[in-house]
Amino acid sequence: MTEPAPVAWPPAPIRTERLVLREPEARDRAAFIDLSASPEVGTYVGGARPRAELERVVPEVPGRRPGLFVVELDGTMIGFIQLLDRRAPEHPGHVRPEGGEAELGYMFLPHAWGHGYAAEACAAALDWFADALPGEPVVLTTQTANARSMRLAAKLGFTEVERFEEYGAEQWFGVWSPLAAQPG
Repeated sequence: MTEPAPVAWPPAPIRTERLVLREPEARDRAAFIDLSASPEVGTYVGGARPRAELERVVPEVPGRRPGLFVVELDGTMIGFIQLLDRRAPEHPGHVRPEGGEAELGYMFLPHAWGHGYAAEACAAALDWFADALPGEPVVLTTQTANARSMRLAAKLGFTEVERFEEYGAEQWFGVWSPLAAQPG
C-alpha cells in the first residue's frame, strides 16, 4: 500500500460561514458521548452504545488524532468529521488496487440535522484535504438506506464506484477527486 505524504496536524482552525472545524478539546467529551449513545445517530452505524460504558471509556480529550475535526457552531460541538483514516485493504470498495484511500466519515447530533451544517463542514474539510494532499482521492461508504448521507455524498461531488453488501445492508461506495472537484 502506498503511504501518503505526512500531513501537519493539527491545522489552524478552519472557519466557514457558520462553523469552525478544529482539533478536539476536553469540553467536547459530553458531545462525543451523546453522539455515540444516540439511537438516531446509531441507526446506520451499528446502533447506539450504552451511555454508562461510554462514560467509562471515552478519554478526557476524545478523538484527538490526525484527521478528526470537531465541528463547532456558536462555540459548541455539533458533530465531527474524520478524514485521514485509510480504508483497510480487506474492506470491499477501493479505487486503487492496493487500497489505502483516505475515507471521509462524519457524525452530527440530531438537532444539527437538516440545516446544511454537514455539507458546509465536509466541503471545508475536503478543501483542506485537497490542499494538504494534492491529487489524493477521498472515498465514502454509506448504507443506501441512509437517504441523508446519500444526498450529502451527491452534494459534495462524490461519484458512485460500486455497491456491495456489508454489515447486513447494501452499501454505496463513492469517490471524490480534488482534481474533478475544481471548477474548470
